[in-house]
Amino acid sequence: METTKRYTFRLLSLETIGILVALVFLVPFYFVLTNSFKPFAELLANTTSLPKAASLHNYIEAWKIMSFPTVFMHSLLITVASNLGLIIISSMAAYRMVRVNNRLNQILFLLFVSAMIIPFESIMIPLVKLAGNIGFLNHMWGAVLCYFGFGVSLNLFLYHGFIKSIPLEVEEAAIVDGCSTYGVFWRIVFPLLKPMTVTIVLLNSLWIWNDFLLPLLIIGGPETRTIPLATYSFFGQYMKQWDLALAALTLGVLPIIVFFLGMQKHIIEGITAGSIKG
Repeated sequence: METTKRYTFRLLSLETIGILVALVFLVPFYFVLTNSFKPFAELLANTTSLPKAASLHNYIEAWKIMSFPTVFMHSLLITVASNLGLIIISSMAAYRMVRVNNRLNQILFLLFVSAMIIPFESIMIPLVKLAGNIGFLNHMWGAVLCYFGFGVSLNLFLYHGFIKSIPLEVEEAAIVDGCSTYGVFWRIVFPLLKPMTVTIVLLNSLWIWNDFLLPLLIIGGPETRTIPLATYSFFGQYMKQWDLALAALTLGVLPIIVFFLGMQKHIIEGITAGSIKG
């Protein structure tokens, strides 16, 4: 006979605290969304109230000033290219380190994991100098190359844990059937990495799409700027156009929120599976 879990006061308290914490995190979204519909004067007068007359004027102006379709394509290109490269590099490297578990690969894995604690601010000046020396400054592919370097450590760490849960017998059977090493990886192992791959794509996309500092240092120019850089143009030295800036922020965040909400169920599945050792 199955027993049902009693709804205790402790469980009610935890759920209430969780709801309150969620509401606290949603407060910034409320301010951005409501104030993006207000004229500049009304926004300065009262930032907490709902707009008296909702208007799309701010969004239309921000769309034109930002050249939103252009900067959207720049952000999309950088995000997609970075994700593709990181998935290929990290998955293949993690597979090699797991299946060839010698001292060299153990040291390399330790170095990759240790690199995750290095703050970006400590190496951004040498990074800009290096990008300039190799001709990648003021170019979108320079930013993509930098994302390869900064993202591979975490991606490799996640893939490394997930691959341990894949039975080695599956690969041995494929080798007996005449499959090459690359064939085993791409035909057998990589399809099994789907939960972790989806998780990594989500985490990388949230990071790269919203990143401001690295594109500012590497891209910089108005011809190839991303959405965060285009939004920053509304904040001048003597004047801050908060009405247009908030509309631009909403336009920039909306695509990644829709993407995240559509794929979030895979995050827990991928991270949980990656924590299980085979």
